[in-house]
Amino acid sequence: MIFEDLQTTPRAEELIDKAFSRAARAGRAKSGHEAQESMLRTAGNVLSDNLSNVVTSWPDFEYDVDPFYYELADAIVDVDELRQSLSEVMWASRQIESIRDEYTTKLRRSDVDTARKHRKQAFARMADIAEEVADDLRLIGDARDDLKTLPDIRTDEPAIVVAGYPNVGKSSFVNRVTRASNEIAEYPFTTRGVQIGHFERDHVRYQIIDTPGLLDRPLEERNDIERQAVSALEHLADCVLFVVDASGDCGYPLEVQLALLEEVDSLFGADVPLLTVCNKQDRSTDVDADAYMSVTEDENVEGVLDMAVEAVGYEPDLPSRE
Repeated sequence: MIFEDLQTTPRAEELIDKAFSRAARAGRAKSGHEAQESMLRTAGNVLSDNLSNVVTSWPDFEYDVDPFYYELADAIVDVDELRQSLSEVMWASRQIESIRDEYTTKLRRSDVDTARKHRKQAFARMADIAEEVADDLRLIGDARDDLKTLPDIRTDEPAIVVAGYPNVGKSSFVNRVTRASNEIAEYPFTTRGVQIGHFERDHVRYQIIDTPGLLDRPLEERNDIERQAVSALEHLADCVLFVVDASGDCGYPLEVQLALLEEVDSLFGADVPLLTVCNKQDRSTDVDADAYMSVTEDENVEGVLDMAVEAVGYEPDLPSRE
C-alpha cells in the first residue's frame, strides 16, 4: 500500500539533539578550524538530510497517488494542509543547507576564536529553523500514523463493491465466492473491518469488497469523513452489487432497502454498473432484481459472480506481438 512504508517522522527537538550530539562527537576528533568546520557541517547535514528525507519519503499526491487513495487520505487528514507542511519542512531543509554553507565560508576566513563564535551562531540559527517547523513535523507524523493503517486495495485490479443493508447476506456472499482468500482490513474511521476477497476469472484477478459502515445506511446517517470515503469508492468500483433481502428477515423493510439502492445508484453514476441482487430467494423473490440467489442454499451464487464479471468488462493489457 502506498502509505504503508512511510518512515517515522521525528520531532523537531529530537532532530536538534541528534544533530548537535553528532556534531560534538565529530568535533572531539579534531582541533582548531578543522574541529569547528566539522561540527558545523555535521550538524547541518544531519538536520537538512533528515528534514529532506521526511518529505521525499511521501509520494507526490498530484502524480503518484491514485484518486481512490487521494480521496480516502483526504477523508482522514487534510491533504492540502499536509502538502503545505511538507513544503515547509523542505524549505527548512534548504534553509539549513544555506546556513551551513554560509558559515562554512565565514569559518575559513576567521581566526579560531571567531570561528567558534560563527559556529555557535550557525547552530542557533539552525535550531531556530528546525523549531519553526515543529508543528509541521508533528502534523506530518500524525498523518503518517493515520494513513499507514489504510487497507491495501489494489487500484490496478478490477473491483466489485458490495452494498446493501446489514444482514442481507453481503459477507456470506463474499465468503462464498472467495472462500479462504479473504482479508479483513481496517479503515481508521470505521468500527468494523472492511472485507476484501479475491477470485480469478480467465487469469484475471478480481477484488470483491464489502465496506460495512459506508454503503449500508442512508447518506444522512453518515458523518463527513464517511461521506468522503464513499466518494473515494467511486474511483475504485468497476461494478456495484447491491444486495437486497425481499423477505425482510434482515430487519429492514424492502422499501427502505430500495431507497438506499436509489441513493447508491445516484452516488456512483452511469459509468459504474449497478446490479441488484435478491438474496434469500428461497424465502422471497418479491422484488424486481437483475439476479436472484440464495447463499445459504448455494443457489445461483456463481451465476451472480459471472454477471458481475461481465458487467465489469475488464480487458487486460496484453503485450503486443509486433
